Amino acid sequence: MIKISPTELKTISQYIHDISGIFLDQSKSYLLETRLSSVAETNGCKTYHELHQKAKREPSKKIERAIVDAISTNETLFFRDTGPFELLKHKILPEVIDARTPSAPTLKTQVRIWSAASSTGQELYSIAIIIKELLGDLSKYNVSLLGTDISDTAIAQASYGKYNKFEIERGLDRPTLQKYFKLLGDSWKINDEIRAMVNFRKLNLMQPFTSLGKFDIIFCRNVAIYFTMQDRKKLFNKIADSLTDDGFLVIGSTESLTGVCPRFVPKRHLRSIFYQKK
Repeated sequence: MIKISPTELKTISQYIHDISGIFLDQSKSYLLETRLSSVAETNGCKTYHELHQKAKREPSKKIERAIVDAISTNETLFFRDTGPFELLKHKILPEVIDARTPSAPTLKTQVRIWSAASSTGQELYSIAIIIKELLGDLSKYNVSLLGTDISDTAIAQASYGKYNKFEIERGLDRPTLQKYFKLLGDSWKINDEIRAMVNFRKLNLMQPFTSLGKFDIIFCRNVAIYFTMQDRKKLFNKIADSLTDDGFLVIGSTESLTGVCPRFVPKRHLRSIFYQKK
């Protein structure tokens, strides 16, 4: 494993922050070595300085994408932390649907949901399954589910919707697995009906995203913890702009917007916290 010098650590950390928003302080030397050593070796680099220079000069951005993939923490599972999904099922979705149901019976109910750090897709597919379970026949609804992530590799897997045995066993019970997945060799693939409900695209949350439009529900869980306080404030102010006035924001169970974005107020339902705009 290639060792990183203090100067290289500072340079690489700044580079990673610039391209992804992820902040790594000077205590993260071992993490960088563990994640980036193979990227350096694959690209014929003997030092991290050389890797940095190659990544900056390469027009195709292939090395840059490899660095982002290596550094991104794609730790996720189906129905991760059950609280937010119970909240979605029993509180958020019913309220949004009631508010969006048109008076004319011929018009469809419009609902837009965004998983802002969707990783390999488990969160958004979990949301899609809950919607299908709750609403049944979706012909009366126009449900738009978007998942975004900065990692090309994560987006590719999410888009295909295929998971190995380990990934499947993390959060899925047997009845749900058999109802919404089909076995393909040693892996499981989400069924076509659920897959058709979602879309995935690459997005750097540090860049503008007003082009995505407004959402009724936004999940942005366990990604801002890797950002500086200044970047968190920028991110959640942009999210506030992307949320409908009566929309719902769900963040990680260990996260808080106190002192981060005063435009949001925390609210509680049962044991879970969600946020709405003032």
